[in-house]
Amino acid sequence: MSDARPVTPKVPLRTDGAPAPAHTFHQGVRKGPFVQVSGQGPQDPATAEYLYPGDVRAQTTRTLENVRAIVEASGATFDDVVMLRVYLTKREDFPLMNEAYGAFVAEHCPGGVLPSRTTVFVGLPREEMLVEIDALAVTDAPLPA
Repeated sequence: MSDARPVTPKVPLRTDGAPAPAHTFHQGVRKGPFVQVSGQGPQDPATAEYLYPGDVRAQTTRTLENVRAIVEASGATFDDVVMLRVYLTKREDFPLMNEAYGAFVAEHCPGGVLPSRTTVFVGLPREEMLVEIDALAVTDAPLPA
């Protein structure tokens, strides 16, 4: 009897619905049912321009739209997201971020089970970024061709 297990390939995710990734990582990765989305910011997918300076509500929504696009590129839906990690630069932005976040997840999780979440206060790589969000999803949907 062999102890060999079937190998599930690790597949990089790519979509034009989210900003192009830095050269050192992919927008996301899928391995079997697991989908990990790299940290996203409030960038326009077409121009990579950082949007909505000083407006954490709008930045949160744009960032979540980018996350959703990558999740969907994996074959999953936003309703398959089980964990979101939110990185904020300012504690005082929490209520406004939370308002935009709550509206977005309520709209995009029709099953009614909202993802788990952690929020951390940090310095981010770009001064104009007030928020960054990454995600973990688990899905039984097939990987798109």
